[in-house]
Amino acid sequence: MEYEVTLRKQRQRDIRCRAQKVDAGSLTAGKPSTNALCLENGRRARLWCGSQKHYYPYDPYALMTLSGEAPTVACSAPGKVLLAGGYLVLDREYTGLVFGLNARIYVHIQTLPTSPDLAKSEIVVRSPQFRDAEWRYGYRNTEEDGGIEITQLKGHTTAQQSQNRFIQTALAYTLTYTSTIHSATIKPALVTILADTDYYSYSGPSREDIPLPSGRFLDFNVPLNQAHKTGLGSSAALVTAFTAAMIAHYVPSRLHDTSSESGRLSVHNLAQAIHCAAQGKVGSGFDVAAAVYGSCVYKRFSSEILDGLGEVGMMGFSSRLKSVIEDGISMKKWDMKIDKAAARIPKGLLLVMCDVDCGSETVGMVGNVLAWRKKRPEEAVLLWATLETANEDLARQLRDLDKQPLTSSLDFDGLRSTILTIRSLIREMSEKAGVPIEPPVQTALIDACCELPGIIGGLVPGAGGYDAIALLVEDQEEVVDCLREFLNSYRANSENNGIGNIRLLGVRQEYQGLKTEDPSSYQPWLR
Repeated sequence: MEYEVTLRKQRQRDIRCRAQKVDAGSLTAGKPSTNALCLENGRRARLWCGSQKHYYPYDPYALMTLSGEAPTVACSAPGKVLLAGGYLVLDREYTGLVFGLNARIYVHIQTLPTSPDLAKSEIVVRSPQFRDAEWRYGYRNTEEDGGIEITQLKGHTTAQQSQNRFIQTALAYTLTYTSTIHSATIKPALVTILADTDYYSYSGPSREDIPLPSGRFLDFNVPLNQAHKTGLGSSAALVTAFTAAMIAHYVPSRLHDTSSESGRLSVHNLAQAIHCAAQGKVGSGFDVAAAVYGSCVYKRFSSEILDGLGEVGMMGFSSRLKSVIEDGISMKKWDMKIDKAAARIPKGLLLVMCDVDCGSETVGMVGNVLAWRKKRPEEAVLLWATLETANEDLARQLRDLDKQPLTSSLDFDGLRSTILTIRSLIREMSEKAGVPIEPPVQTALIDACCELPGIIGGLVPGAGGYDAIALLVEDQEEVVDCLREFLNSYRANSENNGIGNIRLLGVRQEYQGLKTEDPSSYQPWLR
């Protein structure tokens, strides 16, 4: 006789455990002669089976089953804004000041009930906020340690676009990795992806036949490939939340605890590998770092870490992936630096974002800047060193202001000056590289915003271009309301030369990264 233990979040710190009779595979050696459950005020529940003791890390939301049934789980990861350090963060000699944002991507995973049209090895991924956004995948274990190969089942997929490379790569990598640390059979699953509203420029009515839980999630009512992104880092947040949820669903928490330091590090490393593979290049990784750890000052990892990893299906890929993710190769240790304490927004200030509903082709802009740097290295090194100093001054001033009470706008004079210096240097780089990092229309928009009362300064974050702009504003309702009204009228009355509709997003700075969520919160959007 064996028992299933369920752990649920309680208002008190006590963990309430109850035993239920089930027919399950053994998790203990031999048949237990006695069974007893323990009630603790700690981080773990303890189960006695005969003379053996088994400990399980406390997860306040996941349904844990000793019967081998995969738990229903949900994880979320925040968006990001690279306030300072665009382009520089690509080089390990420099850093980036990145803030997490309270717009999140949520991934909910549950066991897929059997049905006549369901393949034995199938995972269904849905994004119900968009039209026809469903992908069906088959999976199989390849020979010679090649990992888990994913095949899109096109006959059952409703998505208009032929492939979602981020989801397909994340499935292949996470299933390969989980199979190296837990050998249980991979069962079919249903994955539901939800996004907070500010990830996309919304321009249409929501369908009335889908209930909105507390109005949090919006039915965008368009195909995913027609949705305009606001540049908040949706792909990195998606990959991070997806990676964490897949591990939590398929691997018992006694073998991998995402809330632990080592568990979070492995999620970070795996998400970085997935994001790079899906993009087809090794980026700086600041967006994934922010999705996992939240706001921080970030120095990138060495790109050589992922050299030689290969692709799913290649001989030995599974073992190489596990070794890379868990730092098993001594000469290729993950060497990024993530300083969470160094990224602060002072009390009395808000970091807000303005969506211009246009966006930029970041890849082409980055290529042109790097080409200029290669052609004129001395000029580039001098400019980047000066810009790095200004970026460091900005981070330091924000930290210093956060430590003291703020009494008047005079406290922000130094901050205003530093932001103007950074903008001047960015425009110089923009001119030298022939890239519109802060194009004239964005310059005019930021300058106009800074004329308003309570606006400290603004920047075109990240790679720049015609993407969302970031503003530091006083944390007062009248300041935010005035800014919102101004942007509405600016959009309506001016010729914006390529800039789309302008609106103030609802996002604010977020210090927390990856989170475990309550799976029951998304019921209206689930099948």
